[in-house]
Amino acid sequence: MPLHHMAAIWQRHAVVPWRTGRPGTGRVVAAAAAAAPVPPRLEGVSEEMRAAAAQCLDWAPARRRVRGAFAPLLPTLDHCLFKMAPEGIQMEENLETNSKGSEIFWKSWLPREGTATKAALFFCHGYGGTCTFFFEGVAKRIAAAGYAVYAMDYPGFGLSYGLHGYIASFDGMVDHVIEQYSQIKDRKEVRGLPHFLLGQSMGGAVALKVHLKQPKEWDGVLLVAPMCKIAEDVTPPALVLKALGILSCLLPEAKLFPQKDIGDLSFRDPRKRKVAEYDAIAYTHQMRLRTAVELLKAAKDIESQLEKICSPLLILHGSADMVTDPRVSEFLYEKASSKDKTLKLYEDGCHCILEGEPDDRISTAINDIISWLDSRC
Repeated sequence: MPLHHMAAIWQRHAVVPWRTGRPGTGRVVAAAAAAAPVPPRLEGVSEEMRAAAAQCLDWAPARRRVRGAFAPLLPTLDHCLFKMAPEGIQMEENLETNSKGSEIFWKSWLPREGTATKAALFFCHGYGGTCTFFFEGVAKRIAAAGYAVYAMDYPGFGLSYGLHGYIASFDGMVDHVIEQYSQIKDRKEVRGLPHFLLGQSMGGAVALKVHLKQPKEWDGVLLVAPMCKIAEDVTPPALVLKALGILSCLLPEAKLFPQKDIGDLSFRDPRKRKVAEYDAIAYTHQMRLRTAVELLKAAKDIESQLEKICSPLLILHGSADMVTDPRVSEFLYEKASSKDKTLKLYEDGCHCILEGEPDDRISTAINDIISWLDSRC
């Protein structure tokens, strides 16, 4: 999740109209809200698939149709997570309506038949993401090591119900995660086993909030490039925060001012960056105003409670990450009260250390997760 980068963008784009009283601010917001979809940069696909990827994906039925069209393409993509995925993993996909009336998509990857299950790992994906693209390959490798892996799409993301990219309430989104994963933890295949949370980028904030709300319910928290604090040097001024808060009430679903494509900052391997373009249901537009405000509020709330983090903790972060600041992971490591905590920084690593690094680095990061779990199960 591009938190400190997003804050820097606000400083460059949002401060000027509000401090100078420059006319046209309303037109800027309206233009951002009505911005046309970015054309997909897809190579080697049919015109029909290209057109499908370019359609409006505001609502889940369209996203599900597009995912169905692109799913057969995944095994052919030039990426180690697809080409070297273990075979024989037991998979199941579900759409369930929860107590709040939201239709939630979730998926499981279980060890090969006949392999004992050591524990269950519950994944929280990053901003704009889904659990049905790169994480498929990560989940299969972890499942092959003897773990039941579960993942869900939050409301408004991936295949779940809701306006694409819209977070009305971060705490509300966390409550959706708690409800879904509480139900899954009671399934017979993982009942009584250790349960771990794995959160990536914004999903790191989700995982931490889940842990803070359920401190006794989890046997460990694993974080990959987590969003949990805004670096001091890019914290938006109070006036900007107030202006965003007002705007988010007036135009909550409006898309934020144009922002730099963080995909190029997230992937060290440019070939893997091109593969990411085939995640056709990822949210890649400007951030919606309410979403931006909710992410800021969530980061500040987590920062104020870091000392309450008491679970066994593994933090993985690329040292050259320009999307979430590795210094924030160091701060989290220092502040957390966990007696069992590990921080690993990967030299020259960018934000997507599980997807965007050279093949050997991706394997190392996944194996580090497996090794950490093995030593605690």
